[in-house]
Amino acid sequence: MSDPQEIAEFLAKVPLFNSLKKGQLARLAKVMVTEEYEAGQGIVVQGQSGVGLFIVVSGRAEAIHTRADGTRTVVNIFCSTDYFGELALLAEGPRTASVVAVEPTKCLVLTRWNFLGVLRRDADMAVAVLEELAWRFRIALETL
Repeated sequence: MSDPQEIAEFLAKVPLFNSLKKGQLARLAKVMVTEEYEAGQGIVVQGQSGVGLFIVVSGRAEAIHTRADGTRTVVNIFCSTDYFGELALLAEGPRTASVVAVEPTKCLVLTRWNFLGVLRRDADMAVAVLEELAWRFRIALETL
C-alpha cells in the first residue's frame, strides 16, 4: 500500500483515526510508511525504544509481554485496522511488550516526529486523536 489516497481510505477504518476529516486523513497518509514482516519476525521488541505507531493492514501479530522471571504471556492479538505503539506517539520510552508477526503481516508505520509535525498544524486533529487514546486507556484500565 503506497498510494496516499488508498492509505487515507484505510485510515478512515482505523478506530484511532475514524473521526478525522478527509483532509486530515490525507495529511497523515502522506507521512505513513508501509513495512512488511514475515511470519515469526519481530516487529517491535520489549524494552527497546519506541519510534511510533504501527497499524496492521493485513496479516496477524501477537503482543507478548515477558516478565522479569522470563515468563511470556500473549497480551493481545492484532489484525487488520488494529494498532499498537500509540504510547510512542506521545512520549519516548521503552516498549512494554514485543510484537511478533504470526503470519505474513503488512503494517503502516507513523513515526512520532511525523505525527507531532502533523498535529502541530491541526489542533482539531490533536483533540480527536487524544480523545480516542484516552478512551482506549480507560478501557484498558477497567480490565485490570
